[in-house]
Amino acid sequence: MRSLWLSATVSFLGSIVASTLARRFLEDRIAILGEWVGLTLSFNEGIAFGITLPGALESALILCALVLVTILALRSAHTRLSQVAYGIIIGGALGNIVDRFGDGLVTDYFQVGTFPVFNVPDSAITIGVALLLLEGLSSWKKPPRS
Repeated sequence: MRSLWLSATVSFLGSIVASTLARRFLEDRIAILGEWVGLTLSFNEGIAFGITLPGALESALILCALVLVTILALRSAHTRLSQVAYGIIIGGALGNIVDRFGDGLVTDYFQVGTFPVFNVPDSAITIGVALLLLEGLSSWKKPPRS
């Protein structure tokens, strides 16, 4: 389980550092690939894709999801890849939760096309889920040919 906790720690710290830097230094949009990709400061009061729920319900759902993912990780992360995947999901989720402290807003800063602006924790969660899907798909056994 060392890989799980190490990846969770790295993901969490990376999330906090990136959000802190964005809040402190990102004033105007910085173009990376013209209008298509850039860094732009945005604040999100909702959960995924800006969906907002009443405050207490939103907080309860976020906490329940984090607890469930952690339990699932502790019970089913048997490979190094699954431990890393769960770890970066947990670290990203914690990063967004901590970023929300104080003003209730999550700091977003990556802009790609017309996709909603997102951040390092969102990316960590997405990459972790993708790794778990890839591992699941690669472990499927093909039926024997007759």
